[in-house]
Order: sequence, then structure tokens, then C-alpha cells
Amino acid sequence: MAVVLVSAVALIDPDGRVLLAQRPEGKAMAGLWEFPGGKVEPDETPEAALIRELHEELGIDTWQSCLAPLTFASHAYDGFHLLMPLFACRKWQGTPHPREGQALKWVRARELRDYPMPPADLPLIPILRDWL
Repeated sequence: MAVVLVSAVALIDPDGRVLLAQRPEGKAMAGLWEFPGGKVEPDETPEAALIRELHEELGIDTWQSCLAPLTFASHAYDGFHLLMPLFACRKWQGTPHPREGQALKWVRARELRDYPMPPADLPLIPILRDWL
């Protein structure tokens, strides 16, 4: 079974809220909410992938020194196994805005459970909630 490496981030604003992005129509698991991020390309580190994805998807810039490894997800989907490091980030430049038609929402840690998420993301919620 192929292992797919995806990098994700919990962007945390000064009020302690976390940014969620809703998967747009036409993508797998459309309508579900997730932490921003994306696939790690060959010859790319998870941190570099995240910096690239945040710029492409949200129009913001951050730096490797601002990405703190928090936890990771390991989940078997049909046809592949997802390995997803989750970083925490409190410092970036610019204001996140949807560049790919996705909805964005700043959510308090205790409200994360109210948003339907892909199965791989669910075990990350209590860890993030405890950390915040």
C-alpha cells in the first residue's frame, strides 16, 4: 500500500482560534473541514511543503522557524496510507484568504468537534485542544 505524506498546520491567531479550511466541491471528501496544508512533493521537506501550500492556498508567508511540530496522523484509507505531520504556527505574514474556492473559518479549540472532518484529522483534535 502506498504511503502518502501530507503536511498540515494549525494556524493559531492571537485569540487562540485555529483556522479550518473546507474542502471544495470536486475534491475527495468535499465539504469536510481540515487543517490547511497539502502533499509533500519529492525532494521537499514537510516544512517546505507547508510554506509552499500556505502561500498557494491562503496567500500567506511563514518560515520554518515558525513551524513547531505538534503531532501526526497515521490513517489507512482505501488504496493508500496517510502520514500527516501537524505543525503549530502562530506567526505569519499576510491575512489568510481562500485562493482555491475553499471556505475558511477561525474556530475555538473546544468547537473543533462541531465541524465534520476527514477520519485522519479527528484524533488530532483532543491533542490540539489540550495543547491550546
